[in-house]
Amino acid sequence: MHIFDAALLGIVEGITEFLPISSTGHMILASQLLHVTQNELLKNFEIIIQLGAICAVVVLYWRSFLNIEILKRLIVGFIPTGIIGLALYKIVKTYFLGNDYLVLTMLVLGGIALIAFEYFHREQDTATRESENITYRQALGIGLFQSLAVVPGISRSAATIIGGMLLGLSRPAIVEFSFLLAVPTLGAATALDLLKSYSTFSANDIRVLAVGFIAAFLSALFVIRLLLQYVRTRTFIPFGIYRIVAAILFWLIILR
Repeated sequence: MHIFDAALLGIVEGITEFLPISSTGHMILASQLLHVTQNELLKNFEIIIQLGAICAVVVLYWRSFLNIEILKRLIVGFIPTGIIGLALYKIVKTYFLGNDYLVLTMLVLGGIALIAFEYFHREQDTATRESENITYRQALGIGLFQSLAVVPGISRSAATIIGGMLLGLSRPAIVEFSFLLAVPTLGAATALDLLKSYSTFSANDIRVLAVGFIAAFLSALFVIRLLLQYVRTRTFIPFGIYRIVAAILFWLIILR
């Protein structure tokens, strides 16, 4: 992988990680467009540069991670994903990552789900509006929804946002909690991959990962602020439409 490809893929990761459009799916499709070789390094890269997006959340929300009530809810929310992700690690990395047809199918189905959800969902006046007021039952439920995103193309962000709103959270509250929950979730995924793969990295691989990390970090800083402003007044229907259109275009241009 070239440094230029690493930078572009890092930007894609930072932009898409917190939008309900699937960062892993976009990374897989973007690597195809860039003609990056589908090898073990690319699979590691797609997982490890998520650390850049995580660091952006920590920089912007460091005070929240000092709040013990929020931390307890994050732990509860992480448990389902941690168990399921660890159990399915080999399956995901061997069969899911790099599977274009799976990604496109999930992009379309997820887009339909977002549009349908926004059409039927009505937020209640009693909706939870602060992360520290989320119940443990809600946190556990959000974690279960998040675990669906082990399948590339579903989108961790979309799964947690839809799940959280179904469980009674306000739109801004679940978007913020989704940001925070990304830290232990993606942090654990990155740590597991590094533990299993670090000995195989060459000096050039480390440079590529560093470039991707920086690009993901900087682009994620911008997107997090933008999304919080967006959700206060708008729905996720445009993201649902985008997912479907992007999947169709990729199918017609690349896979046909």
